Amino acid sequence: MTIYYVNSVTGANTNAGTTEDAPFASFSAVESLKLQPGDSVLLAAGSVFNDQLDLKYSGTVDAPITIGSYGVGDAPVIHSPNDGIHSLYASNIVIEDITISDTAGAAIYAGYVSNWTVRNVEVDHTGLSKSGSITFRTGSNITIENSTINDVNGDGIWIEKITGVTLLNNTVTNAHGTAADAVQLNDSSNIVISGNHLDQTGAVTPKGVLTLVRPVDAVIEGNTIIGGGFGISAQAGTNVAIHDNDISGYGGYSWSYAVGLGDQGDTRNYDISGNYIHDGAWGVSVSAAGTTTYVREDIDIYGNFFDDLTQAALKVDRPASGSFHDNFIASDVTPYSISPSIIAAGTFPVSDNTIVEEGATLASADSLVAADAGLTSHDGSTLNFDKTASDKSAVHHDDPVGENGVSDGTLLLRHFAKAAFEKHGLPLGNGDHTTEVADLAGPENGSGLSHHEIEPQPLHHSHADGPIVSILQDDLLY
Repeated sequence: MTIYYVNSVTGANTNAGTTEDAPFASFSAVESLKLQPGDSVLLAAGSVFNDQLDLKYSGTVDAPITIGSYGVGDAPVIHSPNDGIHSLYASNIVIEDITISDTAGAAIYAGYVSNWTVRNVEVDHTGLSKSGSITFRTGSNITIENSTINDVNGDGIWIEKITGVTLLNNTVTNAHGTAADAVQLNDSSNIVISGNHLDQTGAVTPKGVLTLVRPVDAVIEGNTIIGGGFGISAQAGTNVAIHDNDISGYGGYSWSYAVGLGDQGDTRNYDISGNYIHDGAWGVSVSAAGTTTYVREDIDIYGNFFDDLTQAALKVDRPASGSFHDNFIASDVTPYSISPSIIAAGTFPVSDNTIVEEGATLASADSLVAADAGLTSHDGSTLNFDKTASDKSAVHHDDPVGENGVSDGTLLLRHFAKAAFEKHGLPLGNGDHTTEVADLAGPENGSGLSHHEIEPQPLHHSHADGPIVSILQDDLLY
């Protein structure tokens, strides 16, 4: 396990390269080596390299080959007339703590690889001659974390035919081009996309923000997704969970949506919950560009908050099965647009959603789904409560009567909707955003708070229902 040092200012390729005092000067010296498992190539802080780094050799799972940095100062920078880092068939690689900018091609391009980790990497202004930023094609176990991608031509991250994808706590802004998304994954599986900030509001003619084509076993959670023609496109997947995301600012087309599915192939087993969807066109759209017959089944949409949408919170205009229940919908948003034939078939029921008037005090969706079936309201009537939602809340959020649930006298509000709750008049504290029910309810008569269910109805709703909110106290729903 050897450490090689490269310094574009003080180095020389005639040096041994194995100490900081005798570093190499350029990538050509590194590429002449046969790197071994556990070897590291460290680039000096402040160095600038105007060439492509080719990685030809593999590490092992326990001893990867690492490309990183050393010294104090600005991160080393790779410019290149080609790709920044290029590799085929090399596996078990770590790339960290460097900057890649102003490349003609991709910042990182790797094909037929496995077990790559990209962390703390800054990518800026790449794809100048051929579109590209970070690209992986064919392989397994790719992780990109804590990295920043900005002002690139083409997709910010492009991943194709990879089994095992983890995108964690990255920031991607302004991926330019009519075919460009902040992130696009094609024909991949075992996917986790969590804690990322994806913003296309400053991009030139972008397509969308997050695109997954034929994903299998995917979790998309806790991301902030802004701008583009759409938020999340997950059109033809199997076992896809989309929850606790903040999706906003998308639009520009009559079909623009926060979450879209049902096109490009069969769609099975979607869990869409806990999202804050606002300032856009359609909310969740189950649709297709043509009339091709696809399977669209087991689509469960619950516990979301829909606000400031120019179109309906839900669109279903192709045959589909699922449910739309226990959501919060602002009073200025049409609850749903469902084809009459689907309503008649009863395959996509709508129930137990709550209309929220501007200025009303708001309880979280978790305060509803955390309770069991058959809750009793303050007037003594039994509510037809969907226990499935409660069960799913427990699956996705650990203890439903804990961090995201409800305890006697206290509502615990989910992190995603902080802005929504504050907008609708509920001041939140720090930490877990707890607030006492006494602070919500006011006088003993509940200050006019009530619960309202949306029954299947024409594609509009009344604005005369009054302030709508639900809270739990002493096992009673108010």
